[in-house]
Amino acid sequence: MERQLNEYYRLPRDWREYAQCDQAGGQPGFFRFGSESLCYGRCKAGTTNKLASAALHDARNDVRFENHTVHLPIEPAEVIDNLRRERYVLAPASNGVVRSLLVRKAYYGVRQFLPVSIRRQLQRVYFSGWRELPFPNWPVDTTVDSLHEEFLRLAMKAKGVKRVPFIWFWPEGARNCLIMTHDVETETGRDFTPNLMDLDDSRGIKASFQVVPEERYDVSSEYVDRIRARGFEFNVHDLNHDGTLFRDHSEFLLRAAKINQYIRRYRAFGFRSGSMYQPGLVRCL
Repeated sequence: MERQLNEYYRLPRDWREYAQCDQAGGQPGFFRFGSESLCYGRCKAGTTNKLASAALHDARNDVRFENHTVHLPIEPAEVIDNLRRERYVLAPASNGVVRSLLVRKAYYGVRQFLPVSIRRQLQRVYFSGWRELPFPNWPVDTTVDSLHEEFLRLAMKAKGVKRVPFIWFWPEGARNCLIMTHDVETETGRDFTPNLMDLDDSRGIKASFQVVPEERYDVSSEYVDRIRARGFEFNVHDLNHDGTLFRDHSEFLLRAAKINQYIRRYRAFGFRSGSMYQPGLVRCL
C-alpha cells in the first residue's frame, strides 16, 4: 500500500511501514471495500463472488490496527491493477461487460459509411444497458480514486495524524486544468483541421490532434507540419480505428510495432486508442 499511496499522493519520505497486507487467498472475484468501493481480486477471507450484482462481502470490516500499523485483508496493488487493467472482464460472469466481438467487427466494418445520426443511434443502443450495471459505474468509474482515499484514511488513523502535507495539483493556485483534444477519424475531419485550429486559436486554445495513421485517409508530412507550425500537438490515434486493437494479444503486438513506427515517423509524443474502456490515455510501448 505504501507504494500506491506514495505514487498517488507523493507522501513525505517518513511515511514508512505503516501498513501490512495479509496474505490474500482463494479465487479472485468481486467484493466490497467500504460501502462505495466495489473491487475485483482476492481477499484473506476468500469470500469473493463471481457476480458483481450479488450480495458481497465487505473486506473493510476485516481491517485491524496493531502497534500503529494497519493490517489489510487484501493486496492494494493487486486490486488497483485489476481495476486499471480491467482484469474483471475475464471473470466467468461479468454482467455483459464483454460485448460480442462479431457485433463490434460488423459495426466498425461499415462505420465509415454510416451517417453521424445513425452512428449515434447505434451507440445509444449499444450503451443502453450500462447504467443498470452494478460495476463499473457509467459513464465514469472512480473506484480507484475512492480506494486511494480510503487507504490514506486508514494509514492516517494508524499513524495517529489528522493532516498530511499536500502539494496542490496545479501551479499558481489554479483550480483545474483543461486539455482540448480532437479525434480526426475521417478524411472530412482531416480536411477540416485548419478550420478547427482557427476556432481553437480564437479562444486561445492549443489543442491536440489525434490522427489515424492507416486506412482511413492519407497523412502527409505537410499535414503534420501544418499542425505543428501553428503550435498544436500531433498524436497517433489507434492504427486503423477498427475497435479491435486490444482483442487479441498476438495481433496487438503486431499493431503496436506499426504504431511505434508511426510514432517515430511523425515524432509524436502521445497515443490514444480507438476504444477507451477506462478514462485516460494508453502509453506507447
